[in-house]
Amino acid sequence: MNNDTLITMANQIGDFFKAYPDSEQAKQDIASHLKRFWALRMRKQIVEYAQEQPGGGLLPIVEEAIKQHKANLLV
Repeated sequence: MNNDTLITMANQIGDFFKAYPDSEQAKQDIASHLKRFWALRMRKQIVEYAQEQPGGGLLPIVEEAIKQHKANLLV
C-alpha cells in the first residue's frame, strides 16, 4: 500500500485519540486500533516508515505510539 495512504489513515486514528487527556493511554489506544484493524503487512510498513522517516508526516502522537508499541504491532 502507498505510504501516503497509510500516513493519512494513521493520522486520522491519531486525530481521534489525541483528544484523550492521558497521552499514554491515547498512544496505547492508537497502537491497539492499528493491531486490531490493520493487516500485519500494513503494520510492518508503517513501523518501517516511522523508523526510517522520523517527522515524515505522521502526527507526533502517532509516531510515538508506533515506536513505543512496535513489538506488539509486529506480531
